[in-house]
Amino acid sequence: MKKTYQPKKITRSWHLVDAREKVLGRMATEIVKMLMGKHKVDYAPQADMGDYVVVINAKYLRVTGEKKEKKVYYRHSGYPGGFKKISFQKLFTENPRKVVELAVKRMLPNNRLRDRRMRRLYVYEENNHPYKNKFVNS
Repeated sequence: MKKTYQPKKITRSWHLVDAREKVLGRMATEIVKMLMGKHKVDYAPQADMGDYVVVINAKYLRVTGEKKEKKVYYRHSGYPGGFKKISFQKLFTENPRKVVELAVKRMLPNNRLRDRRMRRLYVYEENNHPYKNKFVNS
C-alpha cells in the first residue's frame, strides 16, 4: 500500500524576479512554480512548501499581441448591478503591481493554500524594495 509523502521540514528561500522586458504570462508561470514549491525535489502537492518571491520593475513588463489594447479584467461584487470591468491599459497605468498579482493569483489552484501562497509574493513597480538582505545570490 502506498503512503502519502509528507515532507518533514520545509525550508523557504527568497527569489528575486526582474520583470523588465519580460512577458507577463511566462513570468507569472515561473512565479507560480516558486510559490507552490514545484521546483523543489521534495514537492508535495498537499503541503504549502513554496518560497518567497519578490518581483521588481513591474511597470516595465510587456504583453504580447493586442492584449495591451483588448484585454479586459472582469469582476462581480455579488450584488445586482455589481459587474465591473477595467481594461488592461488603464489598470496597468494606474497600478502595474495589480496586473502581476492578478496574473499569478489566477494561475494558482483555487484552494485553501492560495491566499497563503499569495502572501509570500511581493511586487514593486521600481527597483527599490526592503528585502535586499534576504537573497543569498544577488
